[in-house]
Amino acid sequence: MELNLSGKTALVIASSQGLGFAIAQALVKEGTNVMISGRDEEKLKKKAEELESIGMGKVSFQKTDITKTEDIKLLVSKTIDTFGGLQLLVNNAGGPPAGTFEELTDDEWQSAFELNLLSYVRVIREVLPYLKKDGGKILNIASSSIKEPIPGLILSNTFRTGIVGLSKSLASEFASYNILINTIAPGRIATDRVKHLDQINADKQGVDINTVELSMKETIPLKRYGTPEEFANVAAFLLSDANTYMTGSSFLVDGGMIKAI
Repeated sequence: MELNLSGKTALVIASSQGLGFAIAQALVKEGTNVMISGRDEEKLKKKAEELESIGMGKVSFQKTDITKTEDIKLLVSKTIDTFGGLQLLVNNAGGPPAGTFEELTDDEWQSAFELNLLSYVRVIREVLPYLKKDGGKILNIASSSIKEPIPGLILSNTFRTGIVGLSKSLASEFASYNILINTIAPGRIATDRVKHLDQINADKQGVDINTVELSMKETIPLKRYGTPEEFANVAAFLLSDANTYMTGSSFLVDGGMIKAI
């Protein structure tokens, strides 16, 4: 199967670590030129050098706070100036704080909205003129909570589901421009974010983190957490020319954990 990603340009949001970095790595290996972004400039520089060492696609980086419109505009502008165009967008953002409804303040709700939903809207709005020229792909990263709410993560449950509504709506609006937009949702993938959430659960239960991990793995038919690379492989396919007829859909990468149909 030919992915035909070589020579294309991808903007990957929040890509200095975790799932964003794994997707950037998968794309660079296919010869895609990639712009990575995040809030830590030193970390971005090191990750860009790591990606460059693969020796396939070209890599650049831009320090970006995706809750700030001016930062998003600078990021997209640098992508175009550096690579001359843009065909692929991966929207991503760090997860919001854990907490229950009665624990969370208005400020926490507002911050989660701006980080985990409004940022996606703003980035799409900024890249749209470039994608409309020749078509392209948008992939929005959400969470398995789009199918099954996760206890103690009401902020994520709320705004990740909003991403699905956004993607589904825009798939119809953008179809005439040959822009395909999908949502990809990770289950328990072995990232720092999941480790952090497991530690929170361990602290609440008064047990060590290994106990929580073992318990979680028992809920997954494959009996293990996924790797960022496994997640990134699915993302790369959805962004590639191998995908020409799937848009407005949501894809779980969860080892069979979610039981909803």
